[in-house]
Amino acid sequence: MLNIEELKFDEKGLIPAVVVDAVSKKVLTVAYMNRESLKISMEEGTTCFWSRSRQCLWRKGETSGNRQHIVSIVTDCDRDALTVTVYKDGPACHLGTDSCFNETVYESDEREAFSLDALMKVIEGRKIEKKEGSYTTYLFEKGIDKILKKVGEECTEVIIAGKADDKAETIYEISDLVYHVMVLMIEMGISIDDIKKELASRHVIDHKVKQEKMTK
Repeated sequence: MLNIEELKFDEKGLIPAVVVDAVSKKVLTVAYMNRESLKISMEEGTTCFWSRSRQCLWRKGETSGNRQHIVSIVTDCDRDALTVTVYKDGPACHLGTDSCFNETVYESDEREAFSLDALMKVIEGRKIEKKEGSYTTYLFEKGIDKILKKVGEECTEVIIAGKADDKAETIYEISDLVYHVMVLMIEMGISIDDIKKELASRHVIDHKVKQEKMTK
């Protein structure tokens, strides 16, 4: 572990801290810490910053209740910036949004970053807008029974491809399965964050079990 005295604070005794959601991996906010707020953060396990506008210590969530529980604090190669990974109790932004970063400044017309969140929005759009000729819209129109039938069929296809030890085909069929599961999620009002949180809770439990085994 690096000693905090090895970090490089600026001339005002501050170091920037990029706060990242442990579940979604989104950047939540950028704040500043001094030595005292960093020590408090490490001791209490929740984020504490230095407010440059108020010139005082600021524990995130002390008034709103939206605390940020620290998973890790990592510095960069120059040791003059921090990444703080957290589990959050509520919105990170004072405006009530999940993240402080919401307004697009530039977006390439040629390159589009793929994400499951973006795909979920496309699928959700097909449910709302009912685009003619869309297979996704067709599934929503047919309802839950049809969607569940397709999920079952794709599960079988994954098993067949995996049993045949065909990696390319298995990737293809898993992709089909993931898509149909996402359709099911939209139909039932389940978000990707819901799944991430559930998996994250299992990871914590598994980690505790491993620790208990190691101490026996």
